Amino acid sequence: MRVHVAAIGRMKQGPERELASRYLERAVASGRPLGLTGFDVAEYPESRAAAAAARKAEEAKALRTALPDGIVVALDERGTTLGSEAFARRLARWRDDGRAGVSFVIGGADGLDPDFVAGAGLALSFSPLTWPHQLVRIMLAEQLYRATTILAGHPYHRD
Repeated sequence: MRVHVAAIGRMKQGPERELASRYLERAVASGRPLGLTGFDVAEYPESRAAAAAARKAEEAKALRTALPDGIVVALDERGTTLGSEAFARRLARWRDDGRAGVSFVIGGADGLDPDFVAGAGLALSFSPLTWPHQLVRIMLAEQLYRATTILAGHPYHRD
């Protein structure tokens, strides 16, 4: 199953981008034997609309047309919280069910359009706190790597 990260906004070169890339590279290596591939990132431009609702709607439209087939996971502070092991099991279940892929979607400064979140296969929250999209991307990349190590039975994850 292909794993895709879609993010509104561009992460600039620097330590944040390097850290996210490092975790995704590790996920690629440890995910391949598990049938998890890709771990690619696509960045989409932020809308220039004047109102936040209009910006979110434009960004959602761009995402809907560009995302590959598969499960859509919207990262949203009002979503479901999962522990690392439950997150890994969810990925494994989608893979085992024969899903083509999963796209994890990170909104821009205004977040994601509520209709987009409602239409996603899963709204996932890392916390009810608001996080900058750069940190969300790092946390997602780390959790994807952690999920591959959990599924592989690697001792990286500690109970």
